[in-house]
Amino acid sequence: MSPVIPERFLFRFSIPILRCEEIPLGQKISGGRLLNLPKEYRIPDFSKFDKTSAFGDVRMAWNSQGVAVSVSVSGKKSPPHVNPNHPWESDGIHIWLDTRNTQSIHRASRFCHHFVAMPSECGKKNTTGTAQQLQIPRAKEESTLASPNQLRCYCSASTSGYQLELWLPSEVLQGFDPESNHKIGFYYYLRDQELGEQFLSVNQEFPFATDPSLWWTLDLKT
Repeated sequence: MSPVIPERFLFRFSIPILRCEEIPLGQKISGGRLLNLPKEYRIPDFSKFDKTSAFGDVRMAWNSQGVAVSVSVSGKKSPPHVNPNHPWESDGIHIWLDTRNTQSIHRASRFCHHFVAMPSECGKKNTTGTAQQLQIPRAKEESTLASPNQLRCYCSASTSGYQLELWLPSEVLQGFDPESNHKIGFYYYLRDQELGEQFLSVNQEFPFATDPSLWWTLDLKT
């Protein structure tokens, strides 16, 4: 019998994120990769709280120039389902960041951001993915959305899954000032038409897409 209140709703974690000065990689290595983050940058798997299993390995890093996110999805038998015009119906990862970490508000401020990265054209071995910023519904303040060419996204496909790497430069993160504020609000939602859904915390029974009070915290370590 499922609990009335999800166990992960009872906790609010602060997740340490390591600094990495070498990213984005650009043309420093072959294949166009942006990050290549090792396992020490992995976001902990909280699925054990509700007795589910994670199909995506999510990793993050940061430096003064921006924030990096990578996800590896495994266990697939069919190609990803992607429609950039309908990101909520596509496979990929949604990222929410609040550069002020104001977890007492229920409507997004101008410091709250929603990005999505999708494995566009992942039938190819190495290619660019598709990334975009979306408006947050019900926000108290709307900020100018980043243009797609400001967001860097890399994708690598295999017969059993794919890897996405996303670089969010500081200029698209309003209020990003890690020297004076090393804590930022954070949430992610990973969707795969074949494998299901993976949530950082609560599921879609809760309005995590619009309510920053449901997000957790990233602690930017030096």
